[in-house]
Amino acid sequence: MSFHFVTRRRLVAGAALAALGSAAFAQPAAPGYPAKPITIIVPFAAGGNTDVKTRLVAKRMGEILGQSVIVDNKPGASGNIGMELAGRAAPDGYTLAMGSFGPLAVNPWIYPKLNFDPKAFVPIILLEKSPLVLVAPMDRPFGNVNEVVAAAKARPGMLNIANAGPGGAHHLSAELFEAAAGIDMVGVPFKGGGPASTALMAGQVDLMFEQTGAAMPAIQTKKVKPIAVTSAQRLRFMPDVPTFAEAGFPAVTVSNWMGYVAPRGTPPEIVARLQAAFAKAMEHPEVKDRIVSQGNEFGGGSSQDFAAFIDSESGKWSKLVKERGIRME
Repeated sequence: MSFHFVTRRRLVAGAALAALGSAAFAQPAAPGYPAKPITIIVPFAAGGNTDVKTRLVAKRMGEILGQSVIVDNKPGASGNIGMELAGRAAPDGYTLAMGSFGPLAVNPWIYPKLNFDPKAFVPIILLEKSPLVLVAPMDRPFGNVNEVVAAAKARPGMLNIANAGPGGAHHLSAELFEAAAGIDMVGVPFKGGGPASTALMAGQVDLMFEQTGAAMPAIQTKKVKPIAVTSAQRLRFMPDVPTFAEAGFPAVTVSNWMGYVAPRGTPPEIVARLQAAFAKAMEHPEVKDRIVSQGNEFGGGSSQDFAAFIDSESGKWSKLVKERGIRME
């Protein structure tokens, strides 16, 4: 896959995220905390999925903790700007961040320089994991993964595949698929998932990896057809759509995930208090239903679980970035 601003020859050194030791669901002692409002920095624009979910959780967190929980959007540079601000905040439990796939597991490997260190955060809890689905316009002459592979091999470098911008889950899912299948497609970056999806439905591109929730309306109205999902098992609301593993490509298992983190140095008892509060807030029907109704996998678990997951994701994507020579110029 090729982009005018992505090359295949250079790799930025990065580091895996450090793990944290803290209690899982016990409500720990944190005398006097919180004594003032808590801010959650969302490193993406208002109105998007990350922002909406964070605001739902923040509302319930405020009720649980007895303090206002404020959402502060700081978008830009694929999430790097907001994470830089969060990383510089005092480690006192009053400034948190919504960490995610890009800033914590991918950006360290594709950007020549980051103004924040992914290790400068303590994982608190995973909110959700969102699988993707490979979709195509209805008139394309392939209906399953093996037919896509055959078409790509018959016309190397001719099939094109849209994405929502370099370094995101859409883009890297395609890179992972190409590597696993031994094919070469042309990546077509757009400024967001909306424009990419519009181009796909108009037949201007051949394929796209899309978030399952975002793709469902177009699938249901037969504006696009699903090829395969990147989840480990078939999805409840797409039971007829196979996984990539079923098609013989188990490596193409991808989720676009997000969860909450705090600046490194935040006292363990405060991190544990926050983990317990987030876990309770996430179990509220309004929050949980919003997650699972979009076909996402509900998060939860301990701080240690989230730390181990981030470390695994960082290792996975650093390997792909190195092998494919992906780099932001």
